[in-house]
Amino acid sequence: MKFRIALLAVVLTIPASALGQIAPRAGQGAPSAGHLPSYPNQSGTPGVGQAPPQIAAKVDPAKEAAIRHLMDITQTAKLGDNLAAYIKNQVRTVMGHAMQGNDLQKFMDTFEKRFSASAPSSAVTDAMVPIYDRAFSLEEIQGLINFYESPLGQHVVKVLPQVTRDTQEAGMKMDQSAALQVLRAMSDEYPELKRMLPPVPGASPAPGAAPAPTPNPNPSPEQP
Repeated sequence: MKFRIALLAVVLTIPASALGQIAPRAGQGAPSAGHLPSYPNQSGTPGVGQAPPQIAAKVDPAKEAAIRHLMDITQTAKLGDNLAAYIKNQVRTVMGHAMQGNDLQKFMDTFEKRFSASAPSSAVTDAMVPIYDRAFSLEEIQGLINFYESPLGQHVVKVLPQVTRDTQEAGMKMDQSAALQVLRAMSDEYPELKRMLPPVPGASPAPGAAPAPTPNPNPSPEQP
């Protein structure tokens, strides 16, 4: 049962912090950037695997071409490929607890083939075009292209995802530290906290105290 829940969690959730605008760090397998639209299922309720109704809206061909060019130079067009790679990596990690060697590879070969057919990466890019169309005028799209084609714009594309990750991690560490301080201050009023909180650095753990929790190495502000 726990295994099934873990596998469902892989395919139904994606950490928000994974949606940066550049390729993932080595070994992490997190997806690259862009916007992640929601997809309704065949019954019309929100789900996965079907394009939203609004993507059928006709976009002016000249504006669509400009939008796709903007997504190319900002690397947003890679979102579909990187989301797919992330999902495949997560499924492999979970399934690796249930099968090994040739069995695992055979399973993954079948899964990846069927997954790619069911959710082609190009569908994510196609779904993003009308989102950009609603958000920006053609003149604004062209202005963004001019910026992102400039040396400064290319520098932003290169460094902003790392800046975003670093600021998220810094903010999370600050919030975690502040939360621990508040909880420790409340431990006299709520003695059960003393058994749950990690020890103060440098202090001897209280007798019978629970082991300190292992921090999440990849915190996400909306996660999980």
